[in-house]
Amino acid sequence: MLDDSGIMPLIDAELGLRPGPAGVPIRAVLVCLMVSIHNSGKATLAEAWRLAAHCLSASAREQLGLDPDRPHPDDPHACLADNRRFYRAFDRLTGLLDPARHDRRSRLPQHEADLLATAWEDDDPDHTRKRDLLQDIVTALVLTPVRWGKGRGYLAEFGGDVGIDTTAAPVFARPPRARRSTGELFASTEITAGWHHSAGNGPPEYGYSATLTVAARTRSVLGSFPQLALGLVLDTPHKRIGANAITTLKPLAALGFPTAFAVVDRAYTDQAADHFARPARALGFKLALDYKVDQRGVQGSAHGALLIDGSLACPLMPDRLARATNGLDDAAIRAPSDELTALIAAREPYLLRLKQSANANGNIRFQCPAAGTSPSVTCPRFDRLYQRGPSRPIAVDLTDARQRAAHIAAKPRVLTPAPDHKARDLPKICYQQTITLHPGDLGHLDKFRQDLPYLSPSWRGTYSTVRAMTEGLNGRLKGHDLDLGDPKNRLAHGRVAQTILVALLVTVANDHFLDVWRHTHQPPDEPDAPADIFEIPAEHLDRTPPTGRSRPPPIP
Repeated sequence: MLDDSGIMPLIDAELGLRPGPAGVPIRAVLVCLMVSIHNSGKATLAEAWRLAAHCLSASAREQLGLDPDRPHPDDPHACLADNRRFYRAFDRLTGLLDPARHDRRSRLPQHEADLLATAWEDDDPDHTRKRDLLQDIVTALVLTPVRWGKGRGYLAEFGGDVGIDTTAAPVFARPPRARRSTGELFASTEITAGWHHSAGNGPPEYGYSATLTVAARTRSVLGSFPQLALGLVLDTPHKRIGANAITTLKPLAALGFPTAFAVVDRAYTDQAADHFARPARALGFKLALDYKVDQRGVQGSAHGALLIDGSLACPLMPDRLARATNGLDDAAIRAPSDELTALIAAREPYLLRLKQSANANGNIRFQCPAAGTSPSVTCPRFDRLYQRGPSRPIAVDLTDARQRAAHIAAKPRVLTPAPDHKARDLPKICYQQTITLHPGDLGHLDKFRQDLPYLSPSWRGTYSTVRAMTEGLNGRLKGHDLDLGDPKNRLAHGRVAQTILVALLVTVANDHFLDVWRHTHQPPDEPDAPADIFEIPAEHLDRTPPTGRSRPPPIP
């Protein structure tokens, strides 16, 4: 898996030729960390070294570039020397990718730590290159099992719906604190960490925020496929939320996946339109959003059309319908009453209809609900402007529900003011049948626009289902076997180290998810793997009994 990810050439190119002994190969350290995660759920160097030193055969150690002779367990000096070489190899990797290298064995004064932390956010070309290289390594690792699953046909039913969320990745380091004797503030050893506040009522956690993109499905999509993590970004909590989500979405096009709905919570709705909503649409995704209490109802307008809960609507929509969600708390939204459900359903005829999807420039055309050959409302203003007279009476089969619903008498009638405005004073959507919505027409309010009517059955079938799957994957990553939420499973200091260890955890988790799905859904007569998958010779397997975690022993 590590070799197929293609990260080792990137690391070797950055490492270059260095004088002195070669030391333990970085590849061997990463392989042992992945075996440790698979076997015990721990991404700790101590556990990885124990496996490398005492659990691998001489042949397997030689394949990894390690000394075939294991350090004798009764010789503490040999074990310590071997252990230090193992740790220094990981330090070479973290130092190589760190734009702000410093000694992490002691706390720094807060002002010095703040100066170093700017290397993770500034525009220095070398810092930017190292940050991009680290993210490329993370993306390549996480997507390797995804590519395997796609190549074997496991993701054939994936329709392109994704859920995006941030979850806490707490660290073992303590937060900043003042020295009692002098009152001087000292930073944490994790200089870019912060407090991650969840949407629930739990206490905040000190560490990093992991942005995860999850392969999901809506209720209307048939078939089954494994729910995998399709992207990962580790960052300071509550910073670059929208930009990190876009970072996880960009590589999906290269894998040939379709694009459908991107479902996010209110943290992403709050992002500036240029940080999330517009780039996500430019990548081909449609949005399903939720709103805070003060963001619901009438949000703005464009070309005279009202923006109501993310959808453009007729400017003459009844006020009771337009403000149906004003002031409602989250409990009322999650479990809507019959009255609210009826009001939401009554909104739909007044919503502008999509005339033409977005072109290369992002321009979208919408049509007045009273226009076209099958209008959803009747409007005296439209009839007056376009001199549309009463239609000829036609016979209707009253036993046919479709004919009854299509009759003009069954459609809502727009109530215009009396006397009505003159044509030159009317909104643009009224004196022409269609409008073109350009990316900047709504300004900052474009972040609220979404592609499904808020709280409608279609919105609920998409939003609720995908959000449940997103939270489900977060829960599986913080479960019994693999626990991303336990900082004791990731003891190495520094943002680079934490990023790599979290990426390895998610990569191994993706491999586990694929394995579980395959055993559940693969037909019995289907081969387990393609014929060209390398198999380890039997003489290299460790036949020791399973560990206490009921997992097989590590395979060399």
